[in-house]
Amino acid sequence: MIVKRKYKISVYDIIAIVSAIGLIGWIITDFYGGMVIWLLSYWLLITPIILLYIFSFFDTFISLARTGKQTSKVKLSAHGIVIFAILAFNLYHSEIFKSATIMSAVLKDDLYHYRLILRENGNVENQANGPFGFSKTYKGKYKIENDLIIFSEKPYENSFIPDTLLIDKQQGALFMEKDAHGDFRTEKEWLNHFEIE
Repeated sequence: MIVKRKYKISVYDIIAIVSAIGLIGWIITDFYGGMVIWLLSYWLLITPIILLYIFSFFDTFISLARTGKQTSKVKLSAHGIVIFAILAFNLYHSEIFKSATIMSAVLKDDLYHYRLILRENGNVENQANGPFGFSKTYKGKYKIENDLIIFSEKPYENSFIPDTLLIDKQQGALFMEKDAHGDFRTEKEWLNHFEIE
């Protein structure tokens, strides 16, 4: 006769599961404006999840040190999934799987900081960073013709960045604005150009 052991889920297992799911959910918010802005907006919800996760992590670590193999597999799995999610998130944001950068340029205004990254494969990224930890990356496509960057897919949701930029290597700038005749204005003024890095 085979005796099956019933596994009881403890309160500590439930805390590990709930806090791990909550932490992964909070990590995912980085794709929707940034983790900091979500923390500031929903701090009453996110702060307890973070504290529960820290408690659960140390509880699991102490339990592992004391009992070794008898440590709850539920807690180990929950924390392992969070660690895997953090590693995957950092790998996604790293440059490892992206095409080489051929040019990057920056535009800073009072509240926002924009970094335009042109990649070898024709992709462009516009990394917008703003107040309260706001961050968002807009993606598009481009081609370079002579000294013009032409966007076939603009890396922005509105008309802030036009569909064509002028590359001025002597001034180290990408100019955005045109005059009444349709020619690019090449005098550096506030918010009319990106500085090439």
